[in-house]
Amino acid sequence: ISINLYEQFIQKVHLFKGCSSGFIKHVAINVHEEFFLPGEVIMEQGDVADQLYLVCHGELDELRKEDDEREELVKQYQAYSSFGEVSFLCNLPQPCMVRAREFCKVLRLDKISFTETLRTYFLDRRVILQNLLEGKDSGLQHKLLESDFTLTIGNCETELAMRINCAAYEGDLYLLKHWVESGLDPNRTDYDGRSPLHISASKGYVDIARFLIDKGVNIDLSDKFGNTPLFEAIKNGHEEVASLLVNNGATLAIEDAGSLLCMTIATKELDLLRKLLAYGINPNSRNYDQRTALHIAASEGLFTVAEMLIEAGASVLSTDRWGYTPLDEARIGGNRNMIRLLEVAKISQLTEISDDIQETQEIAETLVSTSRDVNPKKKCTVFPFHPWDHKKDGRVGAVLWVPGSIEELIEMAREQFKSPNGSCILSQHGGRILDVDMISNDEPLFLIIEPHIEGQRKEEECSAHPNEQEQH
Repeated sequence: ISINLYEQFIQKVHLFKGCSSGFIKHVAINVHEEFFLPGEVIMEQGDVADQLYLVCHGELDELRKEDDEREELVKQYQAYSSFGEVSFLCNLPQPCMVRAREFCKVLRLDKISFTETLRTYFLDRRVILQNLLEGKDSGLQHKLLESDFTLTIGNCETELAMRINCAAYEGDLYLLKHWVESGLDPNRTDYDGRSPLHISASKGYVDIARFLIDKGVNIDLSDKFGNTPLFEAIKNGHEEVASLLVNNGATLAIEDAGSLLCMTIATKELDLLRKLLAYGINPNSRNYDQRTALHIAASEGLFTVAEMLIEAGASVLSTDRWGYTPLDEARIGGNRNMIRLLEVAKISQLTEISDDIQETQEIAETLVSTSRDVNPKKKCTVFPFHPWDHKKDGRVGAVLWVPGSIEELIEMAREQFKSPNGSCILSQHGGRILDVDMISNDEPLFLIIEPHIEGQRKEEECSAHPNEQEQH
């Protein structure tokens, strides 16, 4: 009977505009009809209301009492109006008195019934708050937004987001469907910005992920850590969920992809790296130092990783904040296989971006012929005596940059020691060095003349065969 009598009227009250039909029916069931005579006071100024009133018939005045007991008319209420809602919902003192101007019929709703109704129809809380804010001045709006009612709405929404995420975590598709069909937004996130799709993707629940996608959730939503559902599926090895997301348009958009790739390589998680590259992460993403994943692989000497990155489109020409390329990092590390790999990749990439093939070929030839010339940090210390010479005390060496060939190094050492002689470079173990690539950074070297070696060899042979020495 109450629904038939009051439902259509309650739907027209501005405070409940846009609320669900179930909520309207529950309000209609719980209201009580009251009548007031002209001049009768319904609400006193300064009281905290525990009743909400909806005007069915007649007119009422909202009056503000001044200090001198004068009454100032603030507002008039007619049919389909509501009054006392600010005090009723937010536990604030009633700013004005409300008095009947003529014979009035109103519907009264008590706070306990209203709270129970909102507990069932929780999604209508935000609708009522928006209706409550309309037409209010900024000062009152600020009070409303800081009120208990607004705080309760926020806590309720956080709790509901936790409930739907818990259902996703437990793999309970039935309960998840219940919450969503009850009106919960499947895009709502918890305190970490994680949605139910994040949870189901990380756990590998294909059915839940498919249900959420069918409900139109944001498939590329990022949480507070910059992770998307697709990344969660890839990271936890759930290929079926990852394929489902990609087939529905998901992209591997990560806020700090450069740092992620560099960290993945630094921790040698090669399986994760393969998956990230396979699902389209940008291999040229940079970290805070403008370094790419190829910089890290080249500096660490990770040949297989560098091959993977180059195949995925990583650029050998990228420079970090200090101006170094991955090829520079490889040369500093001295890994010849890595240097060769990156040089070949550089030639290929220059060919792709060059408009003039002939010019690119000339660049490539120059690059190959001078590939060993550029190493500004590689140096050595050359001494003007044999490494096994025990009379070397007091004789100093010279620190030199390692040039492009061993002949140039010998010539530079001769100039330093102002010696016309000197024809080879020995290591500290007495081995002849034939190629500058054999020289490590800061290695001690020794400039000698070959006759010295030959004479020493003959002395050793003679001492080993004294009879042959007497015959000679």
